[in-house]
Amino acid sequence: MTGQKQAQFKIFDKYDVSAIEVKDPALKPYMNVRASLLLKSQGRRNMENLGATRVNVVERFANRLGVPGHVGKKHKIITSWSSGKYNRNMKTILQVLEMIEARTKKNPVQVIVTAIENGSPRDEITVIEQAGARYPQAVDTSPIRRINIAIRWMIWGAYGKAFGKKKKIAETLANEIVLASESNMESYAMSKKNEAEKQADSAR
Repeated sequence: MTGQKQAQFKIFDKYDVSAIEVKDPALKPYMNVRASLLLKSQGRRNMENLGATRVNVVERFANRLGVPGHVGKKHKIITSWSSGKYNRNMKTILQVLEMIEARTKKNPVQVIVTAIENGSPRDEITVIEQAGARYPQAVDTSPIRRINIAIRWMIWGAYGKAFGKKKKIAETLANEIVLASESNMESYAMSKKNEAEKQADSAR
């Protein structure tokens, strides 16, 4: 209405994203941090080109939490505290946001964005075959893949530190995100990024 300030939505009506800054220019068009009361795209992104860029980055964490994948041949068992249930996974993400805010005294969404920027590799290796021989070749990583890989690595790191141990997944994921946002090499995502970029440098 004229003369009145328009209401600003907050994520879960708690976290303001109006001042969130994506510093990496390559990731900025693909990092969705738009405000929404309920983060639930209901699978609509599968019907659109580059649909993942329309899903809020916090929701992408919750989606990956339900299907973490596996590291090499070590398959991750889906447990009761992390399954395909939206409510259960989003409750875990809410706990993660609260822990990050209590620990860093910063906007937890900004901490997540910074962690993804720091933990995403800029280049990787692929294998090309020529005359029956296979050679590693360094390639640039696309922005969408960079975001996907950073989220996957942080979830993997949290799983490895929580599975079969006393710590809960919310605690280990919050710790992983904070370490990645600080570029701390104790973060699983940061160590994997460093390893991937070193392999790419040696394959140039």
